[in-house]
Amino acid sequence: MSGENMTKNSEYLVDVRDLKQHFPVKVGLFKTIPLKAVDGVSFSIRPGETLGLVGESGCGKTTVGRSLLRLYQPTGGEFYFDGELVTDRNIKTLRKKMQMVFQDPYSSLNPRMTVEDIIGEPLDVHHLYANAKERREKVLHLMELVGLNAEHATRYAHEFSGGQRQRIGIARALAVDPQFIVCDEPVSALDVSIQAQVINMFEELQEKLGVAYLFIAHDLLVVHHISNRIAVMYLGRIVEIADADELNSHPVHPYTLSLLSAVPIPDPKTARQGKRIILEGDVPSPLKMPSGCPFRTRCRYATEQCSQECPSLTDRGGGHMVACWNA
Repeated sequence: MSGENMTKNSEYLVDVRDLKQHFPVKVGLFKTIPLKAVDGVSFSIRPGETLGLVGESGCGKTTVGRSLLRLYQPTGGEFYFDGELVTDRNIKTLRKKMQMVFQDPYSSLNPRMTVEDIIGEPLDVHHLYANAKERREKVLHLMELVGLNAEHATRYAHEFSGGQRQRIGIARALAVDPQFIVCDEPVSALDVSIQAQVINMFEELQEKLGVAYLFIAHDLLVVHHISNRIAVMYLGRIVEIADADELNSHPVHPYTLSLLSAVPIPDPKTARQGKRIILEGDVPSPLKMPSGCPFRTRCRYATEQCSQECPSLTDRGGGHMVACWNA
């Protein structure tokens, strides 16, 4: 993947190569050390495809999404969008094609703006209407698309439930007709009953509009439901990527096995037969990363090679990529 020559007609809409995001942290009066939030992440997404990105809190999932949209300035690596290298010079032009839905619908919407103005703001920024009538028509169409009523347009965000607020956020992201949306844990702050409705809406919008998603979450059931492929992340690195069904039925990396063993199973008989894999120890600090494989301090299969050399993602067949010496 990383060695391909990208062309304008590439099969990938999104191609990320060796993305790094290091934040300087002060540890003394004059000394800083890098916090390696993302440390060499590579993946690709086809047009209209959903890649799920899973991992525990603090592994760098959200940082990946924000770095792609240049909300954080990446430390290293390359990001190609539709065959074009994304840089500081062209990010403003490309931002129309790439949008983000944030995790918390309570803090991501301006409380002083009406729903019409929140959804219409991207239209204002990119000058996507000729007059006030056209602007209102576009806003009402977007509201209808995400299941909001026209009479909601003059109300304020605090008057809505969490699920409705997230719909407003999704309508805002869709306003500029993007090709790619980073969904940063868009349902984790919602009630379980509302989560299913919002997930189904994401799928319906993808069918209608052909938009591609990077769907970030820590709930493997949700990710498996919506994703074509799933990438598993641990401590700033991707440890496994495969088709959603393949990853669910044939996980290879010890960390993926542990994550899947923790997924609740509705059938009590099957649940009793399943064996929970408990990881020992705590997640190491990104400020003091272990040598070699970042997962080795919690892995029962770790060997001397694991402490000396970090494994790279290798294809185990059928596009099932794993970063492990002993998988």
